[in-house]
Amino acid sequence: MTASRDNDGTPELDLALAAKVLDAQPFSRLLGARLTLFGDGAATIEVDIRPDLHQQNGFLHGGVLSYAADNALTFAGGTVLGAGVLTGGFSIQYLRPAAGRTLIARAQVLHGGRRQAVVRCDLSTVDDEGAEKLCAVAQGTILPVARG
Repeated sequence: MTASRDNDGTPELDLALAAKVLDAQPFSRLLGARLTLFGDGAATIEVDIRPDLHQQNGFLHGGVLSYAADNALTFAGGTVLGAGVLTGGFSIQYLRPAAGRTLIARAQVLHGGRRQAVVRCDLSTVDDEGAEKLCAVAQGTILPVARG
């Protein structure tokens, strides 16, 4: 696969290439995460909710929500900063227990500069009838990885 290059010579990611990057993470494969949207300052990651991802009360474990937020924030930040990025830090607020069939983490860059991107992520669950419920929100800072 050939990727186009941005101004500093690093590959520009498109959805197909970004999905391969996500799939290269063993933990993402373990969870069955999918990148369903990538570009223009936004990224969406989906995870099917399974019983083995629940906590003791039968809700989706908060660690799965944090994982999805972290990755969605970072991928969205990568759309403005380039392929080499890491999460500098993020916070998450749980609004209600997460239950349903699918978790959707939708991230959007709020501000992108040369040295960082500030990104917000809304995490919703989808039930069997297709209705969405917002269950958590996250915000983080994404940083480019130093090259060289």
